[in-house]
Amino acid sequence: MSRDSRYLESILHHDIPLTREMGLKVLDWQHGQLQLHLPLQANINHKSTMFGGSLYCGAVLAGWGWLHLQLREEGVEDGHIVIQEGQISYPLPVTRDATVICQAPEEKVWKRFVATYKRHGRARLTLETWIVNDGSEERAVAFSGQYVLHR
Repeated sequence: MSRDSRYLESILHHDIPLTREMGLKVLDWQHGQLQLHLPLQANINHKSTMFGGSLYCGAVLAGWGWLHLQLREEGVEDGHIVIQEGQISYPLPVTRDATVICQAPEEKVWKRFVATYKRHGRARLTLETWIVNDGSEERAVAFSGQYVLHR
């Protein structure tokens, strides 16, 4: 696990205690992609699949974590990140441990977001995250979240 991954995991577990109960772990942070791990056992429902609320939470946190790490790399550490809006779909059940993935937006979208924040002290960014069953690349959950960064 990289230093950035350990750093993010400690922030999440400290600032959002629910993440400890969910067993959420930071798997990987590289090439503009964040991967989180969600264990089935800590998030199981009555159908022996992963609880939809846990999946939503994991999807939101992947975007939040991605933005937190990317801003830190950019040297922007004076802002507060909040989720403003989110849309989620659950095309497949999650029947095993899961990997939650957040990928960087287009470079020009990112640059505009940072410039807007530096100029106005507030900016909005839409991030896409998705969740796969371990061992599969098929998207079991698709999430689009609008995050706001403000001073």
